[in-house]
Amino acid sequence: MPPLPDLVRPMLAVPGELPAGDDSAWAYEMKWDGVRAVAYVQGGGVRLLSRNDRDVTRSYPEVLGLGEALGSTAAVLDGELVTFDARGAPDFGRLQQRMHVADPATARRLARTVPVVYLVFDVLQVDDTPTLSLPYDARREVLAGLGVAGPSWQVPPSFDGPGADVLAASRENGLEGVLAKRRTATYRPGARSPDWRKVKHVHTQEVVLVGWRPGQGRRAGTVGSLVLGVHDRDGVLRPAGGVGTGFTGRALDHLGALLRPLERRTQPVEGRFPPPDVRDVHWVEPRLVGEVVHAGWTADGRLRHPSWRGLRPDKHPDAVVRED
Repeated sequence: MPPLPDLVRPMLAVPGELPAGDDSAWAYEMKWDGVRAVAYVQGGGVRLLSRNDRDVTRSYPEVLGLGEALGSTAAVLDGELVTFDARGAPDFGRLQQRMHVADPATARRLARTVPVVYLVFDVLQVDDTPTLSLPYDARREVLAGLGVAGPSWQVPPSFDGPGADVLAASRENGLEGVLAKRRTATYRPGARSPDWRKVKHVHTQEVVLVGWRPGQGRRAGTVGSLVLGVHDRDGVLRPAGGVGTGFTGRALDHLGALLRPLERRTQPVEGRFPPPDVRDVHWVEPRLVGEVVHAGWTADGRLRHPSWRGLRPDKHPDAVVRED
């Protein structure tokens, strides 16, 4: 059997509103709050690559059974690694415990206490036949034929709409929103395409960590808040304000250990921060990505009322762009 491709980068959605007009031209999927991963399954083995091409296989041992489940069938699958809370809703905070684990013994222990499910929503190749040029509906038929169903891997449903009803159902079930996917659209590896639209209930934004400010009182000398940057449409890293809420003490300690070795003398962004935002700031190389919840953007390009959600080691800093 010919080998599978070494790398197929995932297709990306653009933020937007529900499609207007002919609803039948679109399919709707729930938006899962997890870590995107492409799975390469062959000969009973599984290799998981994150959105920034990192091999994260050893962090999620419970997903390896997918290789045995598919048997002699080889496949490249696209999906999301998700952890659920006691109510059955995705819990990104719990997932953070799984995202940095490289030790196999620790990963196996966490697989029992903080299990993930690999939610597969697309298929990019089966055996030696790529499916990238097939329209969405045809790829979903191929995916259904694979019988991907197990204790740690599932194919979530696709809905016909109306989109407004699916979006309302996602809110009722504590989900982040929906993805609207054009039924005739092919799969475009690595492209951010309007054929896929993400419609969210809350505003989230990936951010590049460009500096930190010391805490006060008992946390003096440790990380108290973060200084943020986001790339504009021309790829220039611009100031995006700062975030000082949403952290646990443990998270701040972990951030301090990661940020201190990255310190530099000058700011790595083009543009000026308001002086209060950068008083006593320690600038760092822009290598770490995080995510915040926020209330929108100010006229001068700063995040309004951001709250920290966590690090995103699955995202590359160069791919962080403003989502309006």
